Amino acid sequence: EVQLVESGGGLVQAGGSLRLSCAASGFTFDDYAIGWFRQAPGKEREGVSYVSKRVGNTYYADSVKGRFTISSDNAKNTVYLQMNSLKPEDTAVYYCAAGPSFLRSWLMPGEYDYWGQGTQVTVSS
Repeated sequence: EVQLVESGGGLVQAGGSLRLSCAASGFTFDDYAIGWFRQAPGKEREGVSYVSKRVGNTYYADSVKGRFTISSDNAKNTVYLQMNSLKPEDTAVYYCAAGPSFLRSWLMPGEYDYWGQGTQVTVSS
């Protein structure tokens, strides 16, 4: 059974940092691309970052470039999202998702096959 479990969310002041984790079971990251998405109340789910080890690509949304870093630990089958210089507009539920290594667009939630339950990130001003 494929399962993704996010952790690491919480409440942080603006300018602070958090590291989110996405632990996978039932598959290995070498076979899938992993995306991080977020959804704020009343807004659509948006892509934040993406990594495909098979293709060798990483992507970031313009809103997080230079502040967020995606990485992976194959031994732990875990993908991380290091978030620095957090802003109140980063407040959202963050999800990780797994999809085929070759996606038409990493920003499209429909491209992904599996989703975690989400973890809340709240940034206070």
